[in-house]
Amino acid sequence: MNSNQNQGSLYALLPLAVFIFTFLGSGILFNDFYALPSSVAVTLGIIAAFILFKNSTDEKVDQLIAGCGDSKIITMCLIYLLAGAFATVTSVTGGVDAVVNLGIENINSSFFPLGIFVIASFLSTATGTSVGCIVALGPIAISLADKSGASLPLIGGALLGGAMFGDNLSMISDTTIAATQSLECQMKDKFKINLLIALPAAILTLLVLLFLGYGGSQIPVQAGSSYQLISILPYILVIVLAVIGINVFVTLIIGIVAAGILGFTIGDFTILTFSKAIYQGFTSMTDIFLLSMLTGGLATLVEKAGGIAFLLHQIKKRVKTKRSAQMGIGALVSLVNVAIANNTVSIVVTGGIAKEINDEFGLNAKKTATILDIFSCIFQGLLPYGAQVLLIISFSKGALSWIDLVSNAWYYFFLFLVTILAIYTKFWDKWIVKYIK
Repeated sequence: MNSNQNQGSLYALLPLAVFIFTFLGSGILFNDFYALPSSVAVTLGIIAAFILFKNSTDEKVDQLIAGCGDSKIITMCLIYLLAGAFATVTSVTGGVDAVVNLGIENINSSFFPLGIFVIASFLSTATGTSVGCIVALGPIAISLADKSGASLPLIGGALLGGAMFGDNLSMISDTTIAATQSLECQMKDKFKINLLIALPAAILTLLVLLFLGYGGSQIPVQAGSSYQLISILPYILVIVLAVIGINVFVTLIIGIVAAGILGFTIGDFTILTFSKAIYQGFTSMTDIFLLSMLTGGLATLVEKAGGIAFLLHQIKKRVKTKRSAQMGIGALVSLVNVAIANNTVSIVVTGGIAKEINDEFGLNAKKTATILDIFSCIFQGLLPYGAQVLLIISFSKGALSWIDLVSNAWYYFFLFLVTILAIYTKFWDKWIVKYIK
């Protein structure tokens, strides 16, 4: 590969720009980031790639299909379908109502945002997935806000932050695995450094959620007159299976079957109503399914044309010092994540160049892996077309806007602040990083 190919092409980023600016521009124009379906916006980007790129149509079609059919993309899409089915079936069998009313009866609504953050943090750390955490807790969290009068944006932001806490920190998270493999360091070492950044951010978040929860207006709401605690069992089952490490596909299928059995036992389920509930759950995920698949295709077209290589080259040539090298790595993975909306894939794409920068400037590989992981997760969680945001907004049925959600995701802001301090504060490097060997 010659030097020009290594430097990539700015021109190759144009289709990606078409997608992003169409999506964001329509949101600003109509004051609604979902006025224009995101799958339509990404389709416009794909059309632009077919028009602008010089290789043959057959080659572009092959690249598009390869991107759409990437194993990570298909895995994500299948999880979406099963998650939608689980959420719908458990809702129909009364699981959401049972959890909501149980919470209203026993917990002061001021503690709901704080509680959601703690539970989401624990679950996401145990399972290593933010999407799975949001799938399990999303319907419950949104319903708690709706029934209790607690702030929906605050609860949504707490769920979003807690879900990404574990996605970034967990030793079984895809992002942790990708980051440590790329930098050739041990996961347990990266975990220690990551925890020293994530824990202070989490503590600050808890304090803010406690303060804002008490500071917000509350509407007294009585629990529903009839609900059955047994309806909660599918949720408990899914959480337990996820915590002990059962495959997410198996976990969700067992959850769906368990919810169906409850429907047959305590409700009026028939095979037909059970099947319809599953299908309704499938169709509720159509938008996010299409967006994930088409974005994977567009990302592959852009990458093959040299767009990602261009971003890598531009950041690498601007790195001058150790501090700027660490920030350059953070900026690099952030830009790529904005481009492809997948934090794991972003780390995989940028891991090689991050390792080059790390070795060239004599950086701490454990800290570099941590920075790579943190920045990818922060930007993934803030993207209006990211899976985590889309899921929460989908569960809210349009009651929660992207701006309201991310402006209440306090954990992201504190995590970013603590990470910047970890990069630029000599005390951090001298006393903490050297302590962890």
